Amino acid sequence: MKKIRSSISIEIIEYIPQAMVSKTIIEKTTGNINVISFADGEGLAEKKSPHDSFIQIIDGRAELVIDGNLHMLETGYSIIIPANTFYYIKPNEQFKMIATIIKSAYE
Repeated sequence: MKKIRSSISIEIIEYIPQAMVSKTIIEKTTGNINVISFADGEGLAEKKSPHDSFIQIIDGRAELVIDGNLHMLETGYSIIIPANTFYYIKPNEQFKMIATIIKSAYE
């Protein structure tokens, strides 16, 4: 997995204590873009998506486990989660991310 460094304004979404907050930026039949904030201790349970996902951390640090492999990401770094791959986010501290979901034309 290749990690990419870039930046974006973190004020696009706020933290709410003991919650995960999601804001849809764009939603199309071909995919969507969401900004998500995770309070300290909040994460995502293991799941498998039929679509490719591009995850960019815009504030804080996150631990993503993709197909059993741990990936430590911090502000400005990104990673691709391939379609049909099991993944989860380990809750260690608050962070914000942008999730871009790409729905392939053949699905």
